[in-house]
Amino acid sequence: MYKIVKSTDQGLDELELDRLEKGYWLDVVAPSEEELQEIADATHIQMDFLSAALDEEEKSRIEVEDDQILILVDIPFLRSNKDYDTLPLGIVITADGIATICLEPNGVTADFGTHNSRMFSTFKKTRFLFQILYKSATLYLKYIRIIIRRTDELEIHLRQSMENNELFNLLDLQKSLTYFSTSLRSNSIVMERLLRLRSATASQHLIKVYEEDEDLLEDVIIEYKQAVEMVEMYSHILNSMMEVFASIISNNLNLVMKFLASVTILLAIPTLISGLWGMNVAVPFADSPYGFAFVVAIAFTVAIGSAWLLWKRRMF
Repeated sequence: MYKIVKSTDQGLDELELDRLEKGYWLDVVAPSEEELQEIADATHIQMDFLSAALDEEEKSRIEVEDDQILILVDIPFLRSNKDYDTLPLGIVITADGIATICLEPNGVTADFGTHNSRMFSTFKKTRFLFQILYKSATLYLKYIRIIIRRTDELEIHLRQSMENNELFNLLDLQKSLTYFSTSLRSNSIVMERLLRLRSATASQHLIKVYEEDEDLLEDVIIEYKQAVEMVEMYSHILNSMMEVFASIISNNLNLVMKFLASVTILLAIPTLISGLWGMNVAVPFADSPYGFAFVVAIAFTVAIGSAWLLWKRRMF
């Protein structure tokens, strides 16, 4: 599926694929093979540029051809309330317009629409590109802050009771931060390449950086650096938390096993004594009418003494 819009004084106008006008924005989401071929024929964008973002394992990069540039970055993606991931977003800049390609609907391109059409212009391709990248960086920061809050909540719950569900949630957050860390590092490399590309003569006819665009690009780089620092810091914190809780679980298991061993010893004492007096041989108190009481008292005394010794050795 795809949509084509162009900025006007009144907002955004929708265009047809067979009637493209200069300054268009083509937003492609989960296209079929037929749609990709139609788009390639109408826009003359290379097929490998269009299909690059449709591979989930594709790495962030920049490719430059004579009449078009592919900028591939990873964007954050919320799969569920507990699971965060990243997806490739392809941005292709041509002489006539800009195209974005992604496997699924996402919060980056969805933020540019009729509700805020005054905030961007599809004619200003370079600035629009930087705005898309800036939105991606701010979305990373938003999700990282959500992960931080959820981590704090899980820590409070785990301090009160160790439940497997809470530990699994903590593991999901750790995986999400790992995905974010890898993607942000790749995106940072793309930003550095973009800095060099803005002054390259071969691409100046496609990417024209004006003074106001310089400030926006600097903001994008700052936001990505902040996101990288936050991800690295909280990844270390989460790793430390997982190690601490694993040690606590192991220690609790040791305490339980020690307690059970002590109880087993105490239960074995009366059994041993009653077994000795149950043999078919002559035993003390065999002829006494108080023999049973004496045996019970001996077993009780030995058990109390053993319990005191175990308590002194901190077995309880």
